[in-house]
Amino acid sequence: MIELQEISNKTIELLPKIGLGGIILFLFIMFSWLIKKIVTKRIKPKTKNPLLADFLGKVVAFTIGITGFVFFLHIIGLGGIAKNIMAGAGITTFIIGFAFKDIGENFLSGILMAFKSPFKVGDLIETGGTIGYVSELNLRESILKTLDGKDVFIPNSQIIKSPLFNYTIDGFLRYEIAIKLDYKVDFKKVSDIINSILAEIPEVLSGDKKPMIVIDELAANTVNLKILYWINTFKSKSKAYHLQIKSQILIKTIEDLTKNGLY
Repeated sequence: MIELQEISNKTIELLPKIGLGGIILFLFIMFSWLIKKIVTKRIKPKTKNPLLADFLGKVVAFTIGITGFVFFLHIIGLGGIAKNIMAGAGITTFIIGFAFKDIGENFLSGILMAFKSPFKVGDLIETGGTIGYVSELNLRESILKTLDGKDVFIPNSQIIKSPLFNYTIDGFLRYEIAIKLDYKVDFKKVSDIINSILAEIPEVLSGDKKPMIVIDELAANTVNLKILYWINTFKSKSKAYHLQIKSQILIKTIEDLTKNGLY
């Protein structure tokens, strides 16, 4: 009975400290959000990659939040744990560090990617077999919007360890269209018609990146052609924009080849 009363008295004594610590922790969190906005707003105009500004803002906010949590522990009388967190020593810190090893790895990977900038928001990338447009980079993962609309959360460490393909970083992307034709068809005429169609579509690049029509395979009953063409992704990285160009080429190709008895 006496022990229960002592525990109750100690709890009552701790309540003001917990209340004060909670208020201070809340103020630190609010301050971290404010500083995050300020840092992000200041850095964004000075960098070509908005991911870097957003990431640095989150790092600053996270650091301020951790500092507030340490103050909270000191106020409620758990300064020993706070010292272990700050010093990075002690069995408790070791266990926590080991348990959250992957989080730390992803955090450091995120820092590397933010400064190295292998991609920007809106870039079409492929990593670990996943293809999608970059929508966000945060402390733990990068978020991709796949071509069919799914949001994929990929750990930053996985991106660092795996090959990364950026299809839009330099502004150029090549597409392929496969067509199967009969062996009796006049392939020279087919090639001339398709080249005329591609020349009329302003989004299809010319010059060094001019389109090509090549024989891809001699199958049992058909000759398989490939139309290779380049587009400028700086005009639009939207998948709808890319598909619209492809559809335009396909529709016009089918119409003109059918009109000339070639399809």
